[in-house]
Amino acid sequence: MAEAKEFLHDTRVELKQVTWPTREDVVSTTWVVLVTVAFFGVFLWLVDLGVQRAVQAIFKKFGV
Repeated sequence: MAEAKEFLHDTRVELKQVTWPTREDVVSTTWVVLVTVAFFGVFLWLVDLGVQRAVQAIFKKFGV
């Protein structure tokens, strides 16, 4: 039991030393992540659509 108390105490001490980001930092980096994910989602969707149409055209040309 003493080990658990010591662990919790040490954890609190370490957490007090952490430099936490400000709310503004969190909000701005969250927007960057969301925009990046949306961009790459649309980009990969368009690439997938292009590859799909190319494969369909090849199959149609060779009668498969």
